[in-house]
Amino acid sequence: MSDIVREMLISHDVHETRVAILEDRSLVELYIERPKRSVVGNVYLGKVRDVLPGMQAAFVDIGLDKNSFLYVDEVVAPEGISDVPRRDIQSLLKPGQQIMVQVLKDPMGTKGARVTTEITLPGRFLVLMPFSAFIGISRKLSDEERDRLHGIVAPLVDEGLGVIVRTAAAGASERDLENDLEFLLRLWRRVQHQAHEGLAPEVVYTEMDLALRMVRDAFGEEYKRLVVDDKRLHEKVVSFLKKTSPDLVRRVHLHKDRAPLFEAFSLQPQIDTATLRNVPLPSGGHITIDKTEALTAVDVNTGSYVGRKNLEDTILRTNLEAADEAVRQLRLRDIGGIIVIDFIDMENPYHRGEVSKRLAAALERDRTKTRATEISRLGLVEMTRKNVTDGLYGVLTEPCPTCHGEGRILSDTTRRIAAERRIREILVTGRSAAYLLGLNPETYALVTAPGNNTIAILRAETGKAVAIVADRDCGPTEVKVIIEGRGGVDDFPQP
Repeated sequence: MSDIVREMLISHDVHETRVAILEDRSLVELYIERPKRSVVGNVYLGKVRDVLPGMQAAFVDIGLDKNSFLYVDEVVAPEGISDVPRRDIQSLLKPGQQIMVQVLKDPMGTKGARVTTEITLPGRFLVLMPFSAFIGISRKLSDEERDRLHGIVAPLVDEGLGVIVRTAAAGASERDLENDLEFLLRLWRRVQHQAHEGLAPEVVYTEMDLALRMVRDAFGEEYKRLVVDDKRLHEKVVSFLKKTSPDLVRRVHLHKDRAPLFEAFSLQPQIDTATLRNVPLPSGGHITIDKTEALTAVDVNTGSYVGRKNLEDTILRTNLEAADEAVRQLRLRDIGGIIVIDFIDMENPYHRGEVSKRLAAALERDRTKTRATEISRLGLVEMTRKNVTDGLYGVLTEPCPTCHGEGRILSDTTRRIAAERRIREILVTGRSAAYLLGLNPETYALVTAPGNNTIAILRAETGKAVAIVADRDCGPTEVKVIIEGRGGVDDFPQP
């Protein structure tokens, strides 16, 4: 991991802010913030609307379009409510009660935001937990560094408060940690004051914007450089790092080239893969990513790759490439929930072990918490990945208005048959002698295609005059009655 060259790019314009993380010039993470920002991390003074004992949860109004969801295990308080055995949501919350909550997960689709009363306030080196008497140290640090940091932080934390020491604290001095803690305590006092004076629903703390949040949470000694293409934002980032990590300021650069920042790093082709169902692999194979309501399935295929030696080697190489690309796509798209990767079956246990090692190495670089099983004999890997937003796919795309996100539309044959059946129904059940009917332009082309005599046959069968025209306002199988009357065929325009 130490040999990987990491870079962070921040691009800002009037439309959006984009933050890209590169590993060896390969795009592995991309975050986009538009005027409608994520609310994850925001703290609200909310009002309990409904308490649901059957779900052991409550709906809390925090001022968003949909009420937020608060599960019983996320209800904690200074009085020690979290220690009550066999906790019952009805004994903890009442409709109309005002409570302070923090957003854990953005609203997604039909679901409201997921919230907790366990407030956490992140700083550069520390995370303050006002309701947890607990001191935790990042497991990514060495045992020696963990012991050093614990020895510094423990005496600084008042009884009843909790603190998590972040990975970024590696090498931080006692003064750095003390200053960070003092800042967080002042911030917490302001949040408490705002909540005390406020009237629900009201936001009492707003998380940093995307650029500074990524600098705070991700940028560190392992990064070669940070490039920003906006002068004002560059100044904000430098100012922030001067206060928190002065040694990193020299790694921050302002992009001055005429070519746009993302274009200079050739990122657009890599961004485009984030919306593809089939993502190509270097040797000619590909992975197919399908997202459903329950899980995300990743299927591995050899595609055009036929190998050079034998089938087992071909399969191994394809699976190794797929392990790297699958994890890159999970990070790039920020896919969460249950994920199943279907590798090509491998008879050789050694090959399965090699693919497992490659997958584990790729997952180690993922900042998001992920748990994965071993590869089964069927080549399946099951994993769970935590995500807090809709991900890049949700930002860059929206459901197709025709198929409504299903990914499939009615076949030409189905559309033609449905339209002809509806025309027959109108003629048979209708009382008028003549009809002018409108069809979707594409369906019209199918019904009037050379060799299709449906309209002539219907005229002969029903004895009624009928003409059809293309109407852009019609749906794929819709038949609209435009005019009906007693006239003959000659009264209507012919197709």
